[in-house]
Amino acid sequence: MTDNCRIVFEVENLRNASPATVSRAGIIYVSASDLGWKPLVESWLLRRLELGSNRHGEVEVLEALFEKWLKQAPPNSGAAADLFDWHVRNLRAIMPTNDSIMIANALNILAASLRTSVEENSVLSEGAYRRVACWACMWGFGGLLEPEERKKLWAKFSEVLEANHHEDEPG
Repeated sequence: MTDNCRIVFEVENLRNASPATVSRAGIIYVSASDLGWKPLVESWLLRRLELGSNRHGEVEVLEALFEKWLKQAPPNSGAAADLFDWHVRNLRAIMPTNDSIMIANALNILAASLRTSVEENSVLSEGAYRRVACWACMWGFGGLLEPEERKKLWAKFSEVLEANHHEDEPG
């Protein structure tokens, strides 16, 4: 391996790693529960500000939506602390995933969906941001779900939208 070559390994756990492997490879392990999804959203929103002068309004709207939709416990959710917790407790995905992957998927979909407005340096209406963010969240959270599980997710998210008075409105 050349001096300028770097390799990054992403592992699920370090169960089979010896202390020598860990020290030689310079492995740093951060569990998903230590990091969580909030720092990912915060850093994504900060990067949005760097895209142009018109992004401040966008960031404010999206930040408020993430706070209301994801951080709070969904209505009638029992012991679930937030939408991620409800997802884990109530839905069965076709492959295991964690909060970081779900939010990263949603943010990637959202960024791709907003690309045109960034290129044109235009600002969408609050309702348009809400609809695009809703669509991105549903695919980020529901992309690894079978159709019946997606229906359950949409039913719960509809309750979240209704509780926050975010039913679809023109504009």
